[in-house]
Amino acid sequence: MTAPSDVSVGYIGLGNMGAPMAKRLLDWPGGLTVLDMRPEAVEPFTAAGATAAGSAAELAATCDVISVTVLDDAQVREVVAGPDGLLSTARPGTVVAVHSTISDTTAVDLAAVCTERGVQLVDAPVSGGAVGAAKGTLAVMVGADDEAFEKVREPFGTWAGLVVHAGPVGAGTRMKLARNLLHFISFNAAAEAQRLAEAAGLDITALGKVVRHTDTITGGAGAIMLRDTTAALAPDDPWFPILAHARSLGEKDLTLALELGERLGVELPLGTRALADLGTGLGVGPGELAQQRSMKENA
Repeated sequence: MTAPSDVSVGYIGLGNMGAPMAKRLLDWPGGLTVLDMRPEAVEPFTAAGATAAGSAAELAATCDVISVTVLDDAQVREVVAGPDGLLSTARPGTVVAVHSTISDTTAVDLAAVCTERGVQLVDAPVSGGAVGAAKGTLAVMVGADDEAFEKVREPFGTWAGLVVHAGPVGAGTRMKLARNLLHFISFNAAAEAQRLAEAAGLDITALGKVVRHTDTITGGAGAIMLRDTTAALAPDDPWFPILAHARSLGEKDLTLALELGERLGVELPLGTRALADLGTGLGVGPGELAQQRSMKENA
């Protein structure tokens, strides 16, 4: 059986994310083959010892694990199953890993097509952005069976600081979508906080510095993502007093922020929703302050 470090690796798509990820595979023992439609993107890799392929089919003919970082679902389908795509030459046992954020149904559908050819497709979107790619510290969420996951774990580890087996094909994309749901909702919450700070006459760039500084200490929203279920907690659960304390602090601070917003004439819809739902989201039910505000609003 071929050792993981002996497999030949291919990389398709050398853009802002793909290039720094592929760069960390230049010293891969089994060799690296790259493909991009832009010669200027390929040149630094061939100069460093990688092999250039002229098409996805040419790349697949010699590679055992192939990473794909292209724009969208349509491009992924074309690269994998198009007329000159990977499946036209890929050998049985080849693993195709899609790092693009696509629909989970696209991943599942393409995996079924690949299975007919003896090829394993895994969805493996990444989180951490261009900074994480440059530093080799990305998180990658892999939707794959156990066999395919073991094949990609070592090459992925060259450019990722965290390799998570999310579940079967499609699970990697679903985890990425849940992660990005939090990401972009938090952007909206940040904008709401900025509006409150600005109305209060504060320097919102200084507020941003405080947020970034303290999130590196506390972990931000991820600090409470420690339970293995979203169900309500029993009072004797070890997490109950911890999260009940977090609810009490949160409800106090949210109440004070909402009162400030009311005095300044700033609408805070996310803050209002957060106060109402915080305790339930933490699994400990609403606290006294949330109940008091609800009664006030419904009076």
